Amino acid sequence: MARRISRRAALRVGAGAALAAGASAGCARRAWEGNRGILELRPAIDGGVASGDVTRDGAIVWSRADRPATMLVEWATTESFKDARAVRGPDATPATGFTARVDLRGLPAGQRVFYRVRFADLSDPSLVSEPAVGSFATPGDAKADVLFAWSGDTAGQGWGINPEFGGMRAYAAMLATAPQFMIHSGDTIYADIPLKPAVTLPDGTTWRNVMTPAKSKVAQTLDDFRGNHAYNLLDEHVRRFNAAVPVIAQWDDHEVRNNWCPGQVIPASDAAYTLERSLDVLAGRARQAFLEFMPIRPTPADAGRIYRQCGRGPLLDVFLLDERSYRARNTRNRQAEAGPETAFLGRAQLDWLKRGLATSTATWKVIASDMPVTLVAGDGENFEAAANGDDGAPLGRELEFAELLAFMKQSGVRNTVWLTADVHYATAIHCDPARAATFKDFDPFWEFVSGPLNAGTFGPNKVDKTFGAEVRWHSLPPGFKGGPGPSAGLQFFGTVGIDAKTGALTVSQYNMKGERIYRNELEPVREA
Repeated sequence: MARRISRRAALRVGAGAALAAGASAGCARRAWEGNRGILELRPAIDGGVASGDVTRDGAIVWSRADRPATMLVEWATTESFKDARAVRGPDATPATGFTARVDLRGLPAGQRVFYRVRFADLSDPSLVSEPAVGSFATPGDAKADVLFAWSGDTAGQGWGINPEFGGMRAYAAMLATAPQFMIHSGDTIYADIPLKPAVTLPDGTTWRNVMTPAKSKVAQTLDDFRGNHAYNLLDEHVRRFNAAVPVIAQWDDHEVRNNWCPGQVIPASDAAYTLERSLDVLAGRARQAFLEFMPIRPTPADAGRIYRQCGRGPLLDVFLLDERSYRARNTRNRQAEAGPETAFLGRAQLDWLKRGLATSTATWKVIASDMPVTLVAGDGENFEAAANGDDGAPLGRELEFAELLAFMKQSGVRNTVWLTADVHYATAIHCDPARAATFKDFDPFWEFVSGPLNAGTFGPNKVDKTFGAEVRWHSLPPGFKGGPGPSAGLQFFGTVGIDAKTGALTVSQYNMKGERIYRNELEPVREA
């Protein structure tokens, strides 16, 4: 909780107030400036607050200070905070990029929880920041309606925060749908694509980016990566969204560098990277910054792990994947047998996912994949995702997914939906063994793609039909040519709702104006 200011500070403020009360207008002005200086001695919250990885009785609460300070958190079940409970958090220091988080425990299930964060200066704990307030809802034990959002791709392809455009407006539209939480499907930052102060648009007008030192170059140092995350928090819509909606975040490639794989070395021909060329080193720094800035609950037995399961009551389990950390290098992706070169999820993560799906009792199992399963994503002559453009038998990285899909069918895992972003447009794809050429040992499933939130728009991508994929809808206008930024209006996010009475799951897609442009209701498969 906030403490009284120090006696020394109180005397200074009191002296200033006395001068203001009894002096001339000029003296009063100088006294006001002196008081402002005292206020500026207090810490400030830099980037707002956020929550994430919410469970029935816990949640991560995150914030960032502008100096070394101790995090102080209060939570309550009333907006007035009349029943507030205080929790002393860790110190925000240079070692954490001045970020701090608290894992609140003992929360009531099925309840909206309000929280407020302050920071107390480490050098003078009596100097305490103004509070920042947020809220989230914990899932309950009883069936209740579920609504969440998902998308990806923030500040990409040189499109940053443009105040004249209204900032990152898709976040405001997404907030207006009132989701209980949001899955950020990766490319939370674009550490490898610097911004320019101004970009000339096709109509001759100018897009003007807010600029910071970190966004004027590719990220190489730890502070560079931290600066990319801090940049997005300059946007008022992002801050408001984070305060009102828990975010469960994944990462993809642009948190580090486009299409990166473990073990790579950046070639000398890329002159932008002057300090470090090892992707393993850069990825280590990027991972640290990602985990510092995202409200993720750490996995004690596996430090730095990003894949995890988030339960949301009896109707929903969410499985968040990490398809970047454990992959082999990108190849032609046509190996006929599984081996080290075909790794994508990796054995440990694949087995974890199988166990989680097999033991889940939730009606719906959402698999949040940071890359599409059925869309072809190229990397020069190689392939970046699982699909390889060959519609026949599973090959290369597809072998992991064939193993998973067969396991799900044989184990009776029903009612799964795949969500992703990455390709910078929205689409709905249905997969059915009846349409597959050779591999048929799986149940039909849907893959839904959304995004971008604030980045360039591209697509549509080629569809790989190994798993009987068929495009049912996409968000791009006829004759679309890729590349436009947010000013073209082609920014997208999706929502998923589950009806507590019927168990039906409804997927909707929205544009940045908040207009619904797609809807699909899925009935759950009932056990015999």
